[in-house]
Amino acid sequence: MRTYIKDLKVGKEVTMNGWLHEIRDLAKIKFLLLRDRTGIIQCVVLSDNQETFDLVPKLKQETAVEIKGKVVENKVAKLGYEVQVDSVEVLGEVLQVLPIQVVEKGDINTDLSTRLDYRFLDLRKPEIQKIFQVRDSIYKTTVDFFSKQGFIAVNTPKMTSAGVESGADMFTIDYFGTKAYLSQSPQIYKQMLVCSGFEKVFEIGTVFRAEKSNTSRHQTEFTGVDFEMGFVKNLSEIMDVTEAYLKEVLSNLEDIEVALPGKIPRVEMVELKKMLKEKGKELGENEDLDSESEQLVGDLIKEKHGCDFVFVINYPWDKRPFYHVKNGNGTKSFDLLFKGVEIATGSLREHRYEVLKAQAKEKGVDLDAMEDYVLLFKCGAPPHGGCGLGLDRIAQRLLGLDNVREVVFLPRDPDRLRP
Repeated sequence: MRTYIKDLKVGKEVTMNGWLHEIRDLAKIKFLLLRDRTGIIQCVVLSDNQETFDLVPKLKQETAVEIKGKVVENKVAKLGYEVQVDSVEVLGEVLQVLPIQVVEKGDINTDLSTRLDYRFLDLRKPEIQKIFQVRDSIYKTTVDFFSKQGFIAVNTPKMTSAGVESGADMFTIDYFGTKAYLSQSPQIYKQMLVCSGFEKVFEIGTVFRAEKSNTSRHQTEFTGVDFEMGFVKNLSEIMDVTEAYLKEVLSNLEDIEVALPGKIPRVEMVELKKMLKEKGKELGENEDLDSESEQLVGDLIKEKHGCDFVFVINYPWDKRPFYHVKNGNGTKSFDLLFKGVEIATGSLREHRYEVLKAQAKEKGVDLDAMEDYVLLFKCGAPPHGGCGLGLDRIAQRLLGLDNVREVVFLPRDPDRLRP
């Protein structure tokens, strides 16, 4: 029976599987560092074990092996014990020079693009695996949190006949001779499910955006965390759920330093623009926050409130989609910034048909052409609202990484469609 490295106990005979992380070939003793998904252990081959001793010089790093031996105490070893090897069996040979090194001394020095080209090797690095352990924690917490809050988990279509955002950032596909699109948002379907009587739904799903943005924070395919709630009375209800969710995520992570004392500040866009102006960054009444402004806002909020998060509320109507509830020249909506980067957008949805139709017309959207969507608002649609968060960006900001691609297995952007 296989024993994982994390389960090793002194005095036990063990059979372990993994990869050869390092090989130290000395004259009278050989050291093999074995790595599996739970850790790394030092294995010792003594010269009286002639067959295995002679095999070690023929082995290569990253060979997949099975090692049998006994766990013995060694206070000098990193874990306080090591495995005295009886036998080594090669399970998977290394037949060529590795295109990237798994063991890199000091900081990772292979550039990100090359690492992504050979991602399966890059992911063998323990420091990279830790990134995806954090991502895994976020994913599991998401499911647990929303389930406990009474939300129903859903999976919405990723091929659609129309979009609800800007048509310019949609991928067009041929659907049996008919034009279709990759989903840029589950928005329509979330609202449909709320109106169907579920009232509270959430989804962790893929979102596609045909944006030619080669930045450290944009992708053409990303993982979204979306939730929608029926019978809401105000925007605070949506922000309350979003805040509670993020606090739950943080509570399940260790060794992650994030400043979130008390409640997340909720600041009007108008007030933020005044704060930015005092720092020399002036934005027009209907302008959105650009990346520079977001970073500056993050710094200002951290300085004033000691918090890494801020809800920016009442975004200009000119910068919001037609289904957001209007609030004068603004909207009953918010963006959530985390350390100066937007990670979420939420709003109350306009559920009154005539108002929604007028807003759509103002935005140049033919609502009557979206007959499946229109029907929702003619058959007893309740007041509702929701939020969409970027799981990838949340993980990136939590880990303090420079590029969102670091937290994605195989990222997609305008220049990357493989592997």
